[in-house]
Amino acid sequence: MSVITTKNLDIGYAERTIVKGLNIEIPKGKITALVGGNGSGKSTILKTIARILKPQNGGVYLNGESIHNQSTKSVAKKLAILPQNPTAPEGLTVAELVSYGRFPHQKKFGTLAKEDYEMIEWALEATGMTIFAQRPLSSLSGGQRQKAWIAMALAQGTDTILLDEPTTFLDMAHQFEVLNLLKKLNSEQKQTIVMVVHDLNHATRFAHYMIAIKDGKVVKEGKTIDVTKPDILREVFGICADIIYDPKTGVPLVMPYDVICDSSKSHLHSLKEVAAL
Repeated sequence: MSVITTKNLDIGYAERTIVKGLNIEIPKGKITALVGGNGSGKSTILKTIARILKPQNGGVYLNGESIHNQSTKSVAKKLAILPQNPTAPEGLTVAELVSYGRFPHQKKFGTLAKEDYEMIEWALEATGMTIFAQRPLSSLSGGQRQKAWIAMALAQGTDTILLDEPTTFLDMAHQFEVLNLLKKLNSEQKQTIVMVVHDLNHATRFAHYMIAIKDGKVVKEGKTIDVTKPDILREVFGICADIIYDPKTGVPLVMPYDVICDSSKSHLHSLKEVAAL
């Protein structure tokens, strides 16, 4: 079952069309990774799905209904988005930031109800941020700040969360901290998660479904194991790579070795085979 679909979607800025005739389906209850080179259109597609950008033609459908026929508040109750490098007012605490997620549900005068406070508390607990609730956002590490933003998205109470490169500028430990949180939210809270990812091995490890994009067009979409193939990587990224399989998880891992490809030299290896080479 798909939670988001696009039909013949054209997206662009001014006179320039970046994405042409896009038809994709985002599976419900899964983690989907949008992958592709710089300038391929990944973030543009995500922003259009979130109704931040208006398409030139075609439509985006959320649970079967056109997203552009729904009010902003109605969409915000179903769909949350975390953009790249979000910013907050100076001095804002984590709890105050998370409370912003309740805006779509507030009545007149913007006051918080009991249900709002319960959702804020739950979002802080689910992301492990309760102990930081009264800390200024600016005092936290990069990974902690990103988790606070994710808590804000959770507080919206949506079934679907969109994230644009959620691990950008984070070190390796904080990258895994954020990605493991998203995996936990998906498995325990049944959140549908769509994220733009640069690191292919993060995509293969944490996503169930992958959409590979080049020049605004889908080259391949499907289960990560079906998309992570040497010929697909050559076409999408212009790299040649071997694919090995992690014996602990069984997921494919991408091992790039050049930008000029000889297809006869691409192989599939297990980690044990690589160790023996």
